[in-house]
Amino acid sequence: MFTGTYTAIVTPFRNGEVDETAFRNLVEFQIENGVDGIVPTGTTGEAATLDFDEHLRVIQIAVEEARGRCKIIAGTGSNSTLEAIELTQKAEQLGVEAALLASPYYNKPTQEGVYRHYKEIAESTSLQLMLYNVPSRTGGEIGVETCARLAEECKTIVSIKEAGGSPERVSALKKILPPEFTILSGDDGLTLPFMAVGAVGVVSVASNVIPKHITDMVNAFLADRSADALKIHLRYYQLFKDLFIESNPIPVKTALYLMGMIENEFRLPLCEISKAHQGKLHETLTALKLI
Repeated sequence: MFTGTYTAIVTPFRNGEVDETAFRNLVEFQIENGVDGIVPTGTTGEAATLDFDEHLRVIQIAVEEARGRCKIIAGTGSNSTLEAIELTQKAEQLGVEAALLASPYYNKPTQEGVYRHYKEIAESTSLQLMLYNVPSRTGGEIGVETCARLAEECKTIVSIKEAGGSPERVSALKKILPPEFTILSGDDGLTLPFMAVGAVGVVSVASNVIPKHITDMVNAFLADRSADALKIHLRYYQLFKDLFIESNPIPVKTALYLMGMIENEFRLPLCEISKAHQGKLHETLTALKLI
């Protein structure tokens, strides 16, 4: 069962290559601050511009560095079912606990196609699988009924990262899904509203920067200390907003650069943040005493 805080970790680059030393340091930083798991090679990890070998290498480093101290959920989604299967099987061989699979993008499959996509992947691996609903990125959603169908027919599909932006959808999912099927927020600013209607954690961008605080917020809510959770949410709400002032992961990588943890490097078509937005982000990080 996946509950708690999982960091959608960035992939640092140096001179056009994956900065393995910086990445190991980031993984260690997350574990030292108590996260439940790390999610490499997702959207925040710029998986779309990693080649196949790089993709697997980043997953391998995460597993090596974690050494069993937290869960590793590898991003292995693709708009090609065959490619998603291959990535998922390779990730399983590397020793991850689970795989995160964004819904197929660009192709615009029907809900039957979405169902078959995930069913084929589930039948190809013994890993636990986490669905990822992010229609703002993929151009389509995993329907509530499709989620229920998958949960019923594929026992290794056990969780969903929900980034549809709607507590109403979380309510609908919670009502129709089995009690043991977990819902995690995919949006830091909506974590508490989602948890109020049944989510049990977050796959977080902000925890790249403030892992302890996100972990404390989620754990407080899970322990029925909602007032404490709200206090943390309100303190860092501006940061949650500013980390999406431009396309993710541009702002969060910029924040980590300003904190001295990685180089200010991206892969095209992503590029450096605008000067105006960097100034705004710098102001927020300074106010929170993060730099």
